[in-house]
Amino acid sequence: MNITMRRIFGMAACFLAAIVALGWHAETGAANSGGSTPPAASEKQPDARAANSWDRKAAAAYLDQRADWWMGWKRAARDHETFCISCHTAVPYAMSRPSLRESLGEEGLSANERRLLDNVTKRVRLWKEVAPFYSDADRGAYKSVESRGTESVLNALILAGNDASNVTVNRHLSDDTRAAFDNMWAEQQTAGDQKGAWLWLRFKNEPWEADDSDYYGASLAAIAVGTAPENYRAKPEIQTNLKMLREYLNRTYASQTLSNRAVLLWATAKLPGLLEPGRQKALIAELLSKQEADGGWSLTSMAGDWKRHDGTPLEAHSDGYATGLIAFALLQAGISRENAQLKRGLAWLVENQNRADGYWLAYSLNNNEEHHISPDTARFMKDAATAYAVLALSESKSR
Repeated sequence: MNITMRRIFGMAACFLAAIVALGWHAETGAANSGGSTPPAASEKQPDARAANSWDRKAAAAYLDQRADWWMGWKRAARDHETFCISCHTAVPYAMSRPSLRESLGEEGLSANERRLLDNVTKRVRLWKEVAPFYSDADRGAYKSVESRGTESVLNALILAGNDASNVTVNRHLSDDTRAAFDNMWAEQQTAGDQKGAWLWLRFKNEPWEADDSDYYGASLAAIAVGTAPENYRAKPEIQTNLKMLREYLNRTYASQTLSNRAVLLWATAKLPGLLEPGRQKALIAELLSKQEADGGWSLTSMAGDWKRHDGTPLEAHSDGYATGLIAFALLQAGISRENAQLKRGLAWLVENQNRADGYWLAYSLNNNEEHHISPDTARFMKDAATAYAVLALSESKSR
């Protein structure tokens, strides 16, 4: 059935529904549209549905299920009965899940959000005695210090985000968050080529654990500082650290993948002055120039000349991670929700949610699904894609 015929039948159905249920509010039908079947993959043109017609409940259920699996997965277990904080599942979950709370009528943290925060808090409090995520003995040279650098940033990011969204304590900067920031600044590099950054886990995996992922981590550190309540970014005692961070992000900017710089754009919204206005404007233009014909973005187009470990070709399709990240970063940077290209990107996200299971599809830059450890690990990119799609669509509603 072609699109024209669908619209005709859709209009007829709406007219009939109005006759049968004359007293109902129009919002009732919209609220129940979340279970509709998504358009076929071959249909690339965005339809006229509003950006609030995606299924929030299904997205939350997917994110909750994946967080629960990660926290209970044997290979994620760490010292002192804690678990690793992953960039693909745990961190995106912590950042995105709160944005669904109001629309789902939730009054507090979900069970898995609480579990994740308890885990991070425990590791912050035990920082000097808890073992790093990975050690030199188990995973090779520098993995202990890379683990410390990586975790220190992620802990601060998660706790600062929770403080900033916690209205029950009037968005107060907690003692645990202050401790997490102290740990983070202690891990910042103060000399050499990486001065201003953090040693980051390197497992030859893009976009979060590669040789260039120090930049990604430094951008997250900037987001953490800018997110923290009580104007933490203005504290006199961290100004030298911020200066080193800002200099690093500008000094190494030109050599970064567009994927890394998209995260930086988000950071500039949280911590103004990271980039000069002309460079920020050029970055926005470059991101918009990478938009695909269907309205989405492809992570492959943002990864430079990266090749998969398994030798399989990279996916060139639009995906939920790249589209969600870029749409969210553009909104954070102040691009109008009515911008034509951003509007098409948001429409792509609405169209491409898997309504049955709640997730958005994305593709690994490192291996295809057949070469992952298990079907669960093959979902890592879907986890991140779903989180960033939720962030983008939730942010667009608030503007």
